Amino acid sequence: MVVDDTAQNLVLMTELLRDDYRIIVANGGERALSLLSSGTLPDLILLDIMMPDLDGYEVLQRIKANPVTMYIPVIFMTGKSEMVDEIWGLDLGAVDYVTKPISPPIVQARVRTHLMLKASADFLRDKSEYLQQEVARRTAQISAMQDVTVLAMSSMAETRDNETGNHILRTQRYVKRLALQLKDHPRFRAVLDAAYIDLLYKSAPLHDIGKVGIPDRILLKPGPLTASEFEIMKIHTTIGYNSIARAEEMLGVQVDFLVIAKEITLSHQEKWDGSGYPEALAGDAIPVSARLMAVADVYDALISKRVYKAAMSHEQALSIMSKGRGTHFDPDMLDAFLQCHEDFQAIARKYSDEEQ
Repeated sequence: MVVDDTAQNLVLMTELLRDDYRIIVANGGERALSLLSSGTLPDLILLDIMMPDLDGYEVLQRIKANPVTMYIPVIFMTGKSEMVDEIWGLDLGAVDYVTKPISPPIVQARVRTHLMLKASADFLRDKSEYLQQEVARRTAQISAMQDVTVLAMSSMAETRDNETGNHILRTQRYVKRLALQLKDHPRFRAVLDAAYIDLLYKSAPLHDIGKVGIPDRILLKPGPLTASEFEIMKIHTTIGYNSIARAEEMLGVQVDFLVIAKEITLSHQEKWDGSGYPEALAGDAIPVSARLMAVADVYDALISKRVYKAAMSHEQALSIMSKGRGTHFDPDMLDAFLQCHEDFQAIARKYSDEEQ
């Protein structure tokens, strides 16, 4: 594109370049910008500076400010021959500066050089964009593979306990909702950022993976467990933890979402007052992820039918859990649960076992 307010200069440049290039002419800055905005995008712009409507400096600034045109190289062609003018033009983003009267061989050489440079720059930019898209695609694919693997593993555990149905889907969403409720809380804001909550959501389905190691006679017993049976049931936390830890060890690298998965699997049965298992942790010694899961897991256990009990109502579950504030549950987490309990109820309805 040749931009000049003088018809003679437009004719001159057209005659000089038309044998090798397709030429677009604009008899002023406004006309040039209009052509560019209409979708006419040249590979190179030869731009006069001294024009009556918009000077070349202003035209160049608008070209560089527009994401659609910012990569088009601009060569100033002007009668302004002072060094300060050339410096100013180059500082604004021009790739070259040719003074009038022009030397045809010089103009042809400069045009040829900058078109070659633009072709190289376009190739590298397109390659960079392709690589970014490819990285995003593969990252999404890896994330999807993680999700599928986690859900497949957790589903294997659920098949051992067939009355829990959509338990893993519900608890996964309970945990995320509770974390979002607490993300601005002074005690938790340093931990519960978006990345942590995403990893928490991915990890939550693994909380009961250790049940695969519990004998059916205990896991499916239609009644209360004896003391010795309960001791066996309690080891599902360490079975799950050890399984994930071994897998991570075999992989040879630490995986962020498995760190949280190990915390949840091992410690979601711990209680705020230290009376839980397997390590009798108390208070803030219990990982945040495990404390969140404790709320989610207990709520779902209360409202769900099990081989050893009938399902309770949402209101009954709230009453029982409220009594566990400061003993079973982190008090701030229990308060947050009570603030958003209707969302828990909505999740339970959406992913009810009847809808499985």
